[in-house]
Amino acid sequence: MSGKRALIVIDMQNDYLWEKRKSKFAYDTEKLTAAVNRSIREYSENGDDVIYIAQIFPNLPTNRLLIGFSIKGTEGAELYKGVDRVSELYFEKNLPNTFTAKKFREFMARQQYSEVAVCGVDECGCVGATAKGAAKTGLKVSLLTASTGTRFSGKKLQRMREQLNKLGVIYK
Repeated sequence: MSGKRALIVIDMQNDYLWEKRKSKFAYDTEKLTAAVNRSIREYSENGDDVIYIAQIFPNLPTNRLLIGFSIKGTEGAELYKGVDRVSELYFEKNLPNTFTAKKFREFMARQQYSEVAVCGVDECGCVGATAKGAAKTGLKVSLLTASTGTRFSGKKLQRMREQLNKLGVIYK
């Protein structure tokens, strides 16, 4: 019998997906959101937990000026309205690897998951970093490629995939 599973939906927030986003976040919002929602439905219907993660930077003048997105308390930091919400499992982080967030790490330890799947944005950013973090805790990890956006290609993407493969992350 396999253990408890969870889908971790990472950074599907307004600032990365809505029409007012910075041009560097050139994800195909409609296609990505539809794919993420299919994954959410699949995992939810299977009885697995669906966990939502948001990148949140403190609302400080320097962050507003230098970063300019995912600022705590702004509409842009909220989860994108097109993403299906099937649970209240929601955690905030301020570093790419979600496992660096204490509340999330403690929750994961209590739940005793054996396997997680990750999706959202970005494969070379927070999704990849969280997959690494999960693998390093001993979890079986899948990265759902159809439900994961990336702004990168070429060597950067290849390097990330090689690193994840070495850690045993399975691409689905």
